[in-house]
Amino acid sequence: MRICMFTNTYLPHVGGVARSIYTFVSDLRAAGHSVLIVAPVYPDCDAHDTSEEDILRVPAITEMNGSEFSLRLPVPFFVSEAIEKFKPDIIHSHHPYLMGDSAFRAARQRLLPLVFTHHTLYEEYTHHLNMDVEAVQQFAANISTQYAALCDHIIAPSNSILDILRTRGVDKQISVIPTGVDIPFFSGGNGNAFRKNHNISKKTFVIGHVGRLAAEKNLEFLAKAAAGAVKNSPDSRFLVVGEGPVREKIQTIFNAHHVADRLIFTGSLSGKALADAYQAMDLFVFSSFSETQGMVLTEAMAASVPVMALDGPGVRDVIIDEHNGILLPGQTTPDEFSTQIKNTIAHPERLKQWKNGVMETAERFSRKNSADTLTELYTTLKARHKESLSARGENPDRKTDAWNAILLGIEAEWDLMVEKTKTVIETLNDLDTK
Repeated sequence: MRICMFTNTYLPHVGGVARSIYTFVSDLRAAGHSVLIVAPVYPDCDAHDTSEEDILRVPAITEMNGSEFSLRLPVPFFVSEAIEKFKPDIIHSHHPYLMGDSAFRAARQRLLPLVFTHHTLYEEYTHHLNMDVEAVQQFAANISTQYAALCDHIIAPSNSILDILRTRGVDKQISVIPTGVDIPFFSGGNGNAFRKNHNISKKTFVIGHVGRLAAEKNLEFLAKAAAGAVKNSPDSRFLVVGEGPVREKIQTIFNAHHVADRLIFTGSLSGKALADAYQAMDLFVFSSFSETQGMVLTEAMAASVPVMALDGPGVRDVIIDEHNGILLPGQTTPDEFSTQIKNTIAHPERLKQWKNGVMETAERFSRKNSADTLTELYTTLKARHKESLSARGENPDRKTDAWNAILLGIEAEWDLMVEKTKTVIETLNDLDTK
């Protein structure tokens, strides 16, 4: 099968969506399928692209407004020619705007099925914009809902997100397909070597966290909880893997608690270094409410590390309280979270009890299971779409007709305009009722 994926973020960009797409693409290609990635240019992407085939980079403004994101520039026919050459069977969109619009055009003009993965709770990221937060949050939620209505099938990374989409009125078919975790890779890390390289003794209790250090991850809460825990336990450390604007705030909190010497930053890690870091941890901690799946949770469990986290979307799909870790209520305070960490340090038998549950969960989220489910969906969707076209008396070969391609393009632009208009109207109505 030939699949064309459109995304606003891809490697070497560091983030959950980019890693999720790369994981699925790698597994699809390993199974014999062809995948074309259409993504914006990113700094240093040339170095990555030499190691991976079938990537079309779209011209973009890199590091937009000082951020780590790229804003694609509209270049007529640039994408279209590449897609014509690739001849996809399925179009898969990973965002509801920018490259998502391009995915919709590509699918509509070629009478191809369009799949949309709802990776992100976009409303949780609106603090990055210097605008009316409530209005932008509502708009961000509505735009993904309206975009979903244009697609043939929706993928949710977790049951939590499926429930949210249904609540928002998405009535298209939705499949829950989490990003798979590479169990052999994360279970094969060398924690002892990592500890040695970072001057951490074998007896030290390591509380760990992996992720982008951004405000939406609720890391000030986590830093306060971790600082309180390590202050009470001298032979413990808080290991933070990742980079981002909240790093300074985490450092400030540990300074204020007079435990700066027990905080270890590694920056962003990947490959074997990341697997080694997970293996060096005794307990993984997490406090984000903005997740759709929480890939780092399953990665930690693949490394046999139990997880302590706040209840939230995506998180509750992974953690089973007192089976593979602890799932604390969302209203838990930093002091209460800290107390739970201290209790775990004081009673290591709890960690031993959770180990079996941890590996059981990791197996449920294996890469093979996820890739097989996605492949089955593509196959079913392709056959169903062809039947639907035939039932409507439409010929899929019409896409080779230049005049019909123009008409389909006009229809696509009209539908996108209607979608954006509905989004604005719905947002204004929602704000008026509050």
